[in-house]
Amino acid sequence: MSFGEKLYNLRSEQGVFQKELATHLHISVSAISSYENDIHLPDLKTLGEIAQFFHVSTDYLLGRTEYIAPIEDTDSRLLEEYTVSDLINTVIELTPERRVDLIKYIKVLKLSDDSEKSRQG
Repeated sequence: MSFGEKLYNLRSEQGVFQKELATHLHISVSAISSYENDIHLPDLKTLGEIAQFFHVSTDYLLGRTEYIAPIEDTDSRLLEEYTVSDLINTVIELTPERRVDLIKYIKVLKLSDDSEKSRQG
């Protein structure tokens, strides 16, 4: 998905009009339109402001990752002793074979949770 498509989708999903975003960013509506139509890309300052406005990472906007949350969310605590960043670092330290095993295990846990939720619902 292109930058323009991502911007349009974020704006639409959050019910933000081009004019509102343009006002917040102190740019013209035509600039927003040109971004969404992939005619132009924002400068670095504006890119950062767009990411902050929608609470996403700049890497997500640029298509470098599908992880949508901003980098500061990696400091979020998942459990008392583990942050998102701690888990990412642990996964990176695993061998490729162990990463595959971990993904399989996570999928099993998710299926189990989904099954339990459907029984409760």
